[in-house]
Amino acid sequence: MEVNPYQAPSAKLTDDSVVDVELADRLQRLGAALLDGLIGLVYALPIMFLLGTYDYLRQGHQAPWHLTAGTVVLGFIGFILLNGYYLKKDGQTIGKRIVGIRIVDMDNQILTLGKILVLRYLPIRIAAMIPFAGGLCALVDMLFIFRQNRRCLHDLIAGTKVVKVK
Repeated sequence: MEVNPYQAPSAKLTDDSVVDVELADRLQRLGAALLDGLIGLVYALPIMFLLGTYDYLRQGHQAPWHLTAGTVVLGFIGFILLNGYYLKKDGQTIGKRIVGIRIVDMDNQILTLGKILVLRYLPIRIAAMIPFAGGLCALVDMLFIFRQNRRCLHDLIAGTKVVKVK
């Protein structure tokens, strides 16, 4: 068979590994967040009782900075212990796994565990500790879900989106 030297190359121009994905519904994201929040109470409440943070909240006072920071650090460790495996393996928390959604980067790839934790979860958790402004930051983060691309503030910081698992 003779090859025409002037023939256009026949290289494959598409990548089959990148498939179209569908963004998670706002309701799915809410459901996953609620489930993760309920699961989080299982380890957060005992931490708050042990450190004494709960006593301040019960009395309507802001806990001292060191107790708030300790509660957040230990709570974040609890979050990692419960969700770390699924986040690393599939980009999912337990709530996201139950609802059928996952975290991916803008190329639809699962991120490393470190990137998910340091860029996606940690900044908002730290910001939420700031008296008064922290609550506003958390509210703004949540309200971003109503944008067309459904990406919250933490998604923008980390370069992520949440998609349906097929």
